[in-house]
Amino acid sequence: MSREIERKFRLAAAPAWLDDHDCEPIEQGYLVSEGERVEVRLRRSGGRASLTVKSLGGLNRAEVVLDLEPSQVETLWPLTEGRRITKRRHRVSGERLPVEVDVYAGGLEGLVVAEVEFGSEAEANRFEPAGWLGREVTGDERFANRKLASDGLPEEEDEQ
Repeated sequence: MSREIERKFRLAAAPAWLDDHDCEPIEQGYLVSEGERVEVRLRRSGGRASLTVKSLGGLNRAEVVLDLEPSQVETLWPLTEGRRITKRRHRVSGERLPVEVDVYAGGLEGLVVAEVEFGSEAEANRFEPAGWLGREVTGDERFANRKLASDGLPEEEDEQ
């Protein structure tokens, strides 16, 4: 079992230069997302299909990714109705680490979230985010993809 150690940031908008970076469309649907200690996600992206199981949490989570045949995802996809997201993922070469910037579509249009993955919690804690990354939302459940899929755009409090 691997660990996913990442910090998340909400951008006010997609930077104008974002389209200069590689991008892939992603569809995700959640089989288990509420009232459980894990999330179970189906993903379709670039002709690939997978099932991911993650523990809930903020910075450091257990994660297992299993490759599926596209036909297997098609069979399970109806079970995710009402718990789906569509986004475009841009891969940006950061100064020190790569950054994945997700630009959401559909009912989440306008939401832009960046994720930075790390090899250790110490590395994550030392990370100094660039100003363009915006407000940190690591651990804010409202910005977990499973919550976005089921609840939609979160209501914002006053920006700090």
